[in-house]
Amino acid sequence: MSQERPNVRQVAVVAPNFKKRLSGVTSTIVQLLPIMARRLSIASMGPDVLPANVPRLPFSSLLGFWSKPVGQPFRIWHARRNIEMLPGIVMRDVLRMPIRLVFTSASQREHTAWTRHLIARMDGVVATSDLTASYLKVPNRVIRHGIDLDRFHPSGDRRASKTQCGLDPDMKTVGCFGRIRHQKGTDLFVDAMISLLPGRPGWNAIVAGRATEEHRSFLAGLKRRVAEAGLSDRILFVGEHDAIAPWYRALDLFVAPQRWEGFGLTPLEAMASAVPVVATRVGAFPELILDGRTGRLVERDRIGAIVDGLRPFLDDEAMREECGRAAHAHVSRHFPLSGEVDALIGVYEDIWAGRSLNG
Repeated sequence: MSQERPNVRQVAVVAPNFKKRLSGVTSTIVQLLPIMARRLSIASMGPDVLPANVPRLPFSSLLGFWSKPVGQPFRIWHARRNIEMLPGIVMRDVLRMPIRLVFTSASQREHTAWTRHLIARMDGVVATSDLTASYLKVPNRVIRHGIDLDRFHPSGDRRASKTQCGLDPDMKTVGCFGRIRHQKGTDLFVDAMISLLPGRPGWNAIVAGRATEEHRSFLAGLKRRVAEAGLSDRILFVGEHDAIAPWYRALDLFVAPQRWEGFGLTPLEAMASAVPVVATRVGAFPELILDGRTGRLVERDRIGAIVDGLRPFLDDEAMREECGRAAHAHVSRHFPLSGEVDALIGVYEDIWAGRSLNG
């Protein structure tokens, strides 16, 4: 449903999205802003690529930034990329607009000198994990991403969920979702399935996600390997889906085989759906998954470790069910999207009040 364009004088927080291509940052904005807009006047700004339910301001609204927002001493510009920090600095320091700057970092590595320079000029910095915080040189507050528990929830009837997705309801299903590329370890998942499925005729596997143009040959190579193994009818490439939540409910097991990851929402989405997760020790995954209770953590970029981590889950239904229940309880308690919303609004309130974000 289309949303009425907000009045710039009322908008107290702007969350720019200056990237046209779908990314984890874009997904975060899409999830958060409609919920946050129920509690404060917030809008995005950038290319017209966001869903209609995300409140947005046109670039022409920038002229309105010379005035303070109604009810607040200044407007907050909440950037999540370098290309969004820089214009915020220009508006605040060059044009002298009444604006304060917040940056959310998801990086899991040392920042470049340019990025450090930009971050040092922020009024507040948020880290999406403890590991991310360890790479920051400025005071920050850790706020982990949350999950929409109304959207991602357990299946009341997994067989029916499989049928809804066009899968065989009599087969157990293991899945790997996300962009298809080397960084995401899609090849490791495929190789693990080629190793494990021949001895387990009751299982099939699905890869859901999109390969961009530069990764099309990578995807084609994976499909060739599957065909050469004679498993094209059991390792399925189902493409990208806007409505991905039903596919999680069709799964019995989820795999996150990334070689590198900034944060990574897919394990949380799977666990919210009561699906146990086998994931590599990268990014925030060790902060999301309770090893041995909600799934298993394995070493990155090691096919043997992934195979060994998957084997007991494929063979032990009782363990899968127990870990799935624990996973759902864990996410419901510690990672609801409402908790992320509360924490971010707390950041804005602290900045308006002049309080430090350290810790």
